[in-house]
Amino acid sequence: MTTLANRPNTPLIVIDLQNGVVANAYHRREVLGAINMLVEQARAAHVPVIWVRHTDEELKRGGEAWQIVTALSPAPAEAIIEKSYRDAFEGTRLEQVLSALGIDKLIVTGAQTDMCIRSTLQGALVRGYDATLVSDAHTTEDMTQWGAPPPDGLIRHTNLYGSTQSAPGRAGGIIDSKDVAFAHCGA
Repeated sequence: MTTLANRPNTPLIVIDLQNGVVANAYHRREVLGAINMLVEQARAAHVPVIWVRHTDEELKRGGEAWQIVTALSPAPAEAIIEKSYRDAFEGTRLEQVLSALGIDKLIVTGAQTDMCIRSTLQGALVRGYDATLVSDAHTTEDMTQWGAPPPDGLIRHTNLYGSTQSAPGRAGGIIDSKDVAFAHCGA
């Protein structure tokens, strides 16, 4: 449904799977396993994998916490988008990369569910993209001590949010990792 004409491609977006972000993530091993499987499938189908990496006071550029987890390593030709805001589009080159690759729909995975995942999903829809969240390939940490719901509740709520999001000419959606089928990308 996207509003972006002549952009028929769909990448896998991997958000903030950094040591300092997912060290204490809910169902970390299962989520990283699902994302690793999706990365391998995307690569096999010649579908772009686009990595997003956050930098802030706790995730200082070059530090161990800032590094992408070793279980998931970007390939040399894969784009890494550096960001400082929760929305991966805000103040980054993500939109330019997507445009150059002819992309109109995103398959989204990563962390933190309730922050960068949700913000990027909304940012994609606002900018004219369709955005599908992989329901079992995103995670967050337990922030109940600060008043947040438990991680499983945040994940379920974000899946609900993703499944019901829409805007004129654009749609959100969710899919289980086992149901993702990448089509060869012409980009």
